Amino acid sequence: MRTVFAALFCSMLISSAAEGAMVTNKDGETAVLVIVEGESRMEVAIDAGATEMICPSGCFVTAPNGDRIGLQGEETMEIVNGSVIVK
Repeated sequence: MRTVFAALFCSMLISSAAEGAMVTNKDGETAVLVIVEGESRMEVAIDAGATEMICPSGCFVTAPNGDRIGLQGEETMEIVNGSVIVK
């Protein structure tokens, strides 16, 4: 019984840790990120001051200034002056 409980607890920790990358828009206007995950491409608008979770399993992000960044899905980022800063 303890083994089953321990396995369930560990799987919950692992699944909660892989929620995605957090990005906060520090700019004064909405920023649009282009996100490519595998064959899927989408645009995500992040309002000024807002924080969003993106890329749960890794992706490529194109910042408003045109920079392209590869993410694993665990990063914390900020948008500052149109640039994405990974922390």
